[in-house]
Amino acid sequence: MQILALVPGGIGDQLLFFPTLDDIKRYYPQAQIDVVVEPRSRGAYRACKHFHDKSLNTLVFDYKDRNGLADWGNLLGNLRDRQYDAAMSLGTNKGIGFLLWLAGIPTRIGYVAANSKNPLLTNPIPLKTEQYAAAMYHDLLGGFGIASPCPELGVTLLKEDLKWAETERQKLGIQDSGYIIIHGGSSKLAAAKGIDKIYPAEKWQKIIQQLQERQPQLPIVLISGPEDKKLTSKIVASSPEIKIISPPDVGKLAAAIAGANLMVCTDSAPMHLAVAVQVYTVALFGPTDPTKLLPSADKFIGLKSPTGKMADISPQLVLEKILG
Repeated sequence: MQILALVPGGIGDQLLFFPTLDDIKRYYPQAQIDVVVEPRSRGAYRACKHFHDKSLNTLVFDYKDRNGLADWGNLLGNLRDRQYDAAMSLGTNKGIGFLLWLAGIPTRIGYVAANSKNPLLTNPIPLKTEQYAAAMYHDLLGGFGIASPCPELGVTLLKEDLKWAETERQKLGIQDSGYIIIHGGSSKLAAAKGIDKIYPAEKWQKIIQQLQERQPQLPIVLISGPEDKKLTSKIVASSPEIKIISPPDVGKLAAAIAGANLMVCTDSAPMHLAVAVQVYTVALFGPTDPTKLLPSADKFIGLKSPTGKMADISPQLVLEKILG
């Protein structure tokens, strides 16, 4: 079976789709899956086992770009050439059903909102946005007649990525101790959309200072990615003893997080990786809803801003959750 999945969104969206991929392969072990992702998100599949066993391939298409008819025509041509047996779309754009119909794909699975129809979908699935996003994506398997519970989110850690993380711990002098890892929150796309996902540096500084006083035996490691440098430099300015780690890809980031005792972060891709590697997590949420982005489990705590603004989350409340 040749299966197509259209998965718009960032790295976090791809990670949340992994349980659905796992169940597709469980029920259809011989299936070959092509996932169409945005360029910024392709790296997520370094942490997907199906990518490494060659049963999954990634194709790139920038859903959010100002695509003209030629761009959509090229995508349509590629889809028609591959002769898929079934396709599923995680987006809610009704035009996707038309695209899949034009591509000649016989089984077309996608969401429909309440009291809505999309006649070009052969297997419409009710859109239930009130649940954990991984479970919402997993609902699409109803289009294949699969009604099993959503598996836990998980990732594959390559030996080379684990070795990289171990080498970094040796460089930082923390190979013989646990550590707290922090991701301050930064996203150019979120900022461009006006979505508040960054916790202020001065509040991170208060949390870090208190942690260092109360848990001096646990080093604090700050993740610094390409979009985080401005924020991390502000945090480090008042706490120069903080360790900095800069993983070059998703696999090495996951390996660095996997070695931590605790992750403290904002709503971000590193948060989903912490869930995937089962690290205790305290995550801060501004306008987004923690119940939709964290699984229901004691080891994953979501702190929602009372106002919807990240800056209005009290450092003291964060510390209480960490130390409690």
